[in-house]
Amino acid sequence: MDVILLERVAKLGQMGDTVRVRDGYARNFLLPQGKALRANKANLERFERERAQLEARNLERKKEAEAVGEKLAGKSFIAIRSAGETGQLYGSVAARDIATIVAENGFSIGRSQVDLKGPIKSIGLHDVVIVLHPEVEVTITMNVARSEDEAARQEAGEDLTAREEDTFEFEEEELEGEEGDSEEAEGEEAEAETEATDEEK
Repeated sequence: MDVILLERVAKLGQMGDTVRVRDGYARNFLLPQGKALRANKANLERFERERAQLEARNLERKKEAEAVGEKLAGKSFIAIRSAGETGQLYGSVAARDIATIVAENGFSIGRSQVDLKGPIKSIGLHDVVIVLHPEVEVTITMNVARSEDEAARQEAGEDLTAREEDTFEFEEEELEGEEGDSEEAEGEEAEAETEATDEEK
């Protein structure tokens, strides 16, 4: 389907561009969201009539987004989740969760504004892009941890996932050392028994 863009759309084009998109994308997203019009003579004439108004509205929304972006950019938000010793979550942190957490901290954003390639599935500090406007994007940090204490330690730069792995390796080394000591002791006992048998003979 050919559509006329009413605002800049990432990877598609700028306001006023006529582009071809999949029918489903147009019907389910672009048209109902007011981001585009079907490309026909009547809508093209309508766009040209309303172009100045659309550009003024877009500029106003961009300025509002930039104002919010200045306050939001670089901020860190905490998500407490259950996770295993290796740091893998028992579940995930999805775009909906991030939008809710950010909104709870005073920034009104929608799930569709969270540009997340896939759900977060491990503890740690994760950079997330928030699209406030087609021309305004900011990056925030999601601090995913098992507790507030762990979140504070991660914020300070501690890698809890690496720490768990190091502990596991250390425990394995200790076990190997204990096994070696045990084998050595058994060898000494066997030698002592052999010597005692030789003396009896």
